[in-house]
Amino acid sequence: MAKSSTLSARSAAAEVVAAVIGDQRSLTACLSQCLDKVDERDRGFCQQLCYGVLRCYPALAFLAERLLKKPFRNKDKDINALLLMGLYQLRELRTPAHAAISETVNAAKQRRKQWAGGLLNACLRNYQRQSAELEAALAEHAEARYGHADWWLKHYQQDWPENWQQICEANNQQPPMMLRVNRQRLNRQAYLDKLAEAGVDAQILQDTDDGILLSTPCDVGRLPGFFDGEASVQDGAAQKVAALLDIRPEQRILDACAAPGGKTGHMLEVEPGNTVVALDIAPQRLSQIDDNLTRLKLAAQLKAADAADTASWWDGEKFDRILIDAPCTGSGVIRRHPDIKLLRRPEDIPALARQQQQLLDNLWPLLKADGLMVYTTCSAFKQENEQQIEAFLQRHPDAEELRPATPPARSRPFGYQHLPGSDVMDGFYYACLRRR
Repeated sequence: MAKSSTLSARSAAAEVVAAVIGDQRSLTACLSQCLDKVDERDRGFCQQLCYGVLRCYPALAFLAERLLKKPFRNKDKDINALLLMGLYQLRELRTPAHAAISETVNAAKQRRKQWAGGLLNACLRNYQRQSAELEAALAEHAEARYGHADWWLKHYQQDWPENWQQICEANNQQPPMMLRVNRQRLNRQAYLDKLAEAGVDAQILQDTDDGILLSTPCDVGRLPGFFDGEASVQDGAAQKVAALLDIRPEQRILDACAAPGGKTGHMLEVEPGNTVVALDIAPQRLSQIDDNLTRLKLAAQLKAADAADTASWWDGEKFDRILIDAPCTGSGVIRRHPDIKLLRRPEDIPALARQQQQLLDNLWPLLKADGLMVYTTCSAFKQENEQQIEAFLQRHPDAEELRPATPPARSRPFGYQHLPGSDVMDGFYYACLRRR
């Protein structure tokens, strides 16, 4: 029996969505704070509502604006979120209308805003009656149709004139779940056999050394050996980084922007005897890396530091390998983090590009001669990717780009770009640099 303080999935989701849209807060952070208020059986549905509404936000906001006579006041942003949620259930989840409408009204009552029940009921029933004409108008509105603000569309169109629609469509999909098998514990086929025994349908993730693709996402509690470090959740695009680093025994490796530690763990799974220094600028995020490594029974040197401020953390000993998984817009992983659509601003791109340049320039002197630096982002914007590497090579005559025998993604004039929607993996950029 749920406790009296427990929120319904819809009421809790309204709280989360309102915080993301109205207060510009992170979806991950808001969910982690709110899910404890929801009965355990309803948490999956709560998450589904939050992610779904934010993925479809431009379209839902377009419809809501036409159904309302005037916008909600700021103090009623939770009611605005409930309206978006009701529309999402009717349009995307195909929830029976009586359930979608009555439960949305009930959620407003639970939030002690009984006055909103009639308004929500009227708006959702009006959408039912006018859906054909409303959807026809939506199809003529680029932001609503493609699910991205105008500035996102312009950047995708400018960089990828032949692929921008595919990118937008991929960004609006629910992502698949992929695993990385810990090769120190067992091989991929052995883990596939374990999954089959546990009733989890899965297959080999093509173009990866250790990857597995699940037919349907599931709770990690269903994954055999997960809490014992036999596998990790990681997209296939991120799994390709370890191979690019060409890791050998007895190397000293820097993971410059390491949290939450997926790539750190993969490096150590390849060569557990290596020395890996893992940095992150946010001290609280180091605990994520530590938790991941503890589960995998691996160890790294963890430091809270701004990687670009080398004087604050570097001990003077150079590295054989450096990974810069740079802070970026996240324009390649919107399907996993749909709040990016609302939280990013156009001015973030040049600001992040300056930060990326500083990381490249300041960490380059820490690399040994003949050492490798791999630069990656989860962005699809050229300013953060191939243009960044082109400019770096012009500034550093002692740097050359390596072109691996097996390209990780489509070849670009500088580096490699994996675009959202080109296969099952996330959007990702890679460049491999050798110090002469």
